[in-house]
Amino acid sequence: MFSPEGPTLRELAVQALSSVEHGYDLLAPKFDHTPYRTPDRVLDAVASALVPMGPFGTGLDLCCGTGAGVDVLARVCRERVTGVDFSAGMLEVARRRPAPPGPEVSWVRADARALPFGAEFDLVVSFGAFGHFLPRELPGLFGQVRSVLRPGGRFAFPVAAPPRPGSPGYWTLLGFDAAMRVRNALWRPPFVMYYRTFRLGDVGRELARAGFRAQLHALPEFGRRPDGSPRVRLVTARRTA
Repeated sequence: MFSPEGPTLRELAVQALSSVEHGYDLLAPKFDHTPYRTPDRVLDAVASALVPMGPFGTGLDLCCGTGAGVDVLARVCRERVTGVDFSAGMLEVARRRPAPPGPEVSWVRADARALPFGAEFDLVVSFGAFGHFLPRELPGLFGQVRSVLRPGGRFAFPVAAPPRPGSPGYWTLLGFDAAMRVRNALWRPPFVMYYRTFRLGDVGRELARAGFRAQLHALPEFGRRPDGSPRVRLVTARRTA
């Protein structure tokens, strides 16, 4: 599951007993050697799907971590791209990455629930961060994204189909979420990281309420499930006037 360059069990235990912010500060130097880093295959598929919708002027990677998603923005944005995250440790690693060719790149430390920008972006993307937000936080989160998009701007993020009930993947995610709930009931500060709370139906409703018109796009690189539905979709939500 982890490469030799990844964190040890002891390091993971210390991180899991920290706050979300401090846990990622500790994990940052080894984050790119863990399964938590969005795979290049996903990043490439999202970039390919966004190219026909662009080009875009400015882009924002929400909860950018070590900056892998900024490379996607650099492929589809012409002017400027920004990565924002609340972990100083993750941003320190991101700043050491070789700058992708193309637009100017900047990094900003801030909480996604209180973004320090005006309506200055044409595209916002996010990869793998939504498990850190409880369902009740989605209206505020989506409202923040809308506030930093220009009229007609897009919010895009990939969503994998949930595992089939009873499958090994289903029990793995159920067990992980149950363990996190027990941990948060017994230990402070909480570490919010759940895999089963970001449901596509709920997300669609909250996007509409926040002032978005959402569409789903199958990412063909990941194939289809036995029932014919896509294994991975890209949600693109356009800011309405």
